[in-house]
Amino acid sequence: MWDGFNTFQSRVVVRLPRTLRTRRSTREMRPRHLRDIAGYAKLSTLIHLLDNPENTCCQGAGADTRREMDPMPKQSSLRPVAVSSLYDLSTETLLGSPADLAVYRGRVTMVVNVASKCGYTPQYEGLERLHRELMGKGFAILGFPSNDFGEQEPGSAREIADFCKLTYDVTFPMFSKVSTTPGPGQSPIYKYLGATGNLPDWNFSKYVVGKDGKVRAFFSSEVEPGALDLRNAITEALSAN
Repeated sequence: MWDGFNTFQSRVVVRLPRTLRTRRSTREMRPRHLRDIAGYAKLSTLIHLLDNPENTCCQGAGADTRREMDPMPKQSSLRPVAVSSLYDLSTETLLGSPADLAVYRGRVTMVVNVASKCGYTPQYEGLERLHRELMGKGFAILGFPSNDFGEQEPGSAREIADFCKLTYDVTFPMFSKVSTTPGPGQSPIYKYLGATGNLPDWNFSKYVVGKDGKVRAFFSSEVEPGALDLRNAITEALSAN
């Protein structure tokens, strides 16, 4: 290629009016603007390369010129949102509808990881009784099916819903199946709850969550829904501002 081509390119980039540096203006250029410029054929080649940046031969000085023309990429202004409350999180209902836990802000809840084929499954009865007794006082039980322990919740969402309704007439909110254990697949719900230092080691572990969405108490699987300590924790949470 002509030895003076690179030098010629540099001169053109510097001396051309600003309006001729955009792709739109290069398409509108006419020979009458360039009659006094030697090597018009070489300039035409350069313009073609600038108008077709996908062309792999547009490297070196041409690539530098293209970088001048292209705007700097914008960096994302998004930042991770700190979760300071259970009620900052969203999830899905058991049957897949969006569910924003913010609707429970100002209420006391008890989060339970449930399973249909567990030795503690009969606790559904006590959980439903507790829910119906206290729901009018600003309390709700939130059920999260999980197959983490003993693979005791293998069913589909529809199967889980039918089992809960037909066997225990469950009316408290049930949400989509989650993983409670640490790792890439852990539910954000249980990542937040586990920050207290307590994570379930089996099905039907219970977190009492205050009106502000912060964990107030944790109870292991063997603690029945009607246990005095658990009920006292709920009563204290309901009494708190």
